[in-house]
Amino acid sequence: MKLLVTGGAGFIGSNFILYVLDRYPCDRIVCLDKLTYAGNLFYLEKAKNNPRFSFVKGDICDKTLVKQLFAKEKFDTVVNFAAQSHVDRSIISSAEFINTNVYGVSVLLDACVEHGVARFHQISTDEVYGQSLTDIPFTEASPLNPSNPYSASKAAADMLALSYYKTHGLNVTVTRSTNNYGPHQHTEKLIPRLIANAYLGKRLPLYGDGSNIRDWLYVTDHCAAVDTVLRNGKAGGIYNVCARNERTNLDIARLVCSKTGIGEERISFVPDRKGHDKRYFVSDEKIRSELGWQPQTDFETGFSITVDWYKNNF
Repeated sequence: MKLLVTGGAGFIGSNFILYVLDRYPCDRIVCLDKLTYAGNLFYLEKAKNNPRFSFVKGDICDKTLVKQLFAKEKFDTVVNFAAQSHVDRSIISSAEFINTNVYGVSVLLDACVEHGVARFHQISTDEVYGQSLTDIPFTEASPLNPSNPYSASKAAADMLALSYYKTHGLNVTVTRSTNNYGPHQHTEKLIPRLIANAYLGKRLPLYGDGSNIRDWLYVTDHCAAVDTVLRNGKAGGIYNVCARNERTNLDIARLVCSKTGIGEERISFVPDRKGHDKRYFVSDEKIRSELGWQPQTDFETGFSITVDWYKNNF
């Protein structure tokens, strides 16, 4: 398989590239990444000398570059991790999110159709369902009800990608995962920000009262889920991915304090952000029953690995 992995110098994308190169000795990967603040070639250090890997700096919104790359490389498969993903930034200004997360996806999809690419996989998020108000989990058939510009842009991208399956017959799949954690994540995100602040002697800020709930999925387990769907998922299929491991943000902050040896008095509460969803609650029964995937990393182990990585690489 010859894959184009977009956004592959970012958090999840870089972990996915290393995952695939390690497990599939016949697969070849081209990484296309704009190298914004969230992308870092350091994350791909283990891949750079691999003859089955190459890197191209560029933007998925650059239609000319994308068409030239597709014509040259003749990809079998495209996996799109490229996205603006920080909710706070989207609240301040949504334009860049619409450009990358929607228009950029349309550029990739058009290139897939034009150049006969067999497979397109879109990385999405559980946030497209909006806030969970009951204990009945969202399924892949639940209506989309995003609460902020970021999640709205991802919902739009999902619908656009799936329309290419219906209109053009392109083999499209979508995964919607819960919150990821692990090595390579930018410190604007909750867990690495708390870990970094702990080591820098700063306070650990939490929105509101810290009671917002998230399900935490270790990044390698997410990579395995994407790989499973990529190779075995049904065309036009949507698959939720979660760890069934819910924690409040305050629970996370307390765990960071414990792991880094600081006192909980360093935790501070700051004014809540606009449109802050209390909880996301999704069912991953479909991917488990249809494809046999389930997470392999228990939270305690994954969290310890994450803290150690930031301690050694911060």
